[in-house]
Amino acid sequence: MASSRDRQRKLARAKLDRQLARRAASTRRRRQIQAGVGAALILVLVVAGSAWALGAFDSDPKQNTAAEETCLWTPQDATANTNLKDVGTPATKDLPTDGTRAMTVTTNQGAPITAELNLTNSPCAAASIAHLASRSFYDNTKCHEITAEGALRCGDPSGTGLGGPTYSFYDEELPTVPSASPSASPAPGQPPTYPKGTVTMVSNPPGSNGSQFLIFFKDFTTADPKYPVIGRVTGGLDVVEKIGALPTVDNGTGAKVKPSTDVTIQSLTVGEPVTGAAPAPSASGTPASSPSAG
Repeated sequence: MASSRDRQRKLARAKLDRQLARRAASTRRRRQIQAGVGAALILVLVVAGSAWALGAFDSDPKQNTAAEETCLWTPQDATANTNLKDVGTPATKDLPTDGTRAMTVTTNQGAPITAELNLTNSPCAAASIAHLASRSFYDNTKCHEITAEGALRCGDPSGTGLGGPTYSFYDEELPTVPSASPSASPAPGQPPTYPKGTVTMVSNPPGSNGSQFLIFFKDFTTADPKYPVIGRVTGGLDVVEKIGALPTVDNGTGAKVKPSTDVTIQSLTVGEPVTGAAPAPSASGTPASSPSAG
């Protein structure tokens, strides 16, 4: 009997030891899981805190990307228009949007014509002209038209009015003209829409700008502005006026708009941006009106 009771005690003891062992193992696993979860949570908090400190949650990343996209260059089909010339496209991001850039146009008609491009109001036009100038796009091209509005039209290597680069961009700074009614003429006594010395883009069709530009040699007033202003002449306006006085002949389409004497751009250069530049003086030495003035 004693041996039987001893055997039962041993079996009961072994069973209890196994139960205790299982409980201890379960406790160790639970603690390991809790420790792992705690470490993971701490890691997540550290990463999130670092990202917050670096400004990852300041704003929508899509909005940041859009803000960096200063200009949009729309491709043009050179196979459909053989007057287009491929010289690549300007950058789309990190373009200067404040101050001015100096543009110098040297022609065969006298002293260079200088102008300041407005980076605040027309950053894309300035970026485009600077890009094209860096590719010698304008060099040895002819100003093919003296317009009825009193401007010299340049910037088309083909000389047809249809030429330009293989990209285009939208209007930026069209003048605002007050009038008595939408169909009325400009209000009496208002400043000219395009004062003498204004530099604008010009395109065919309107709103699809490329490389062509106008330099006004006399005041022009209109109730329907179509030319986005990009800057003002700062020197050589007398040269532009002299060119504007040239007789015109048929340009081959029946329109008598071509200068009777070739007006050739020997070179066109654009300087580095000048941030916060003061308004440029006019050719006569008096302060020039703002490019956005209408």
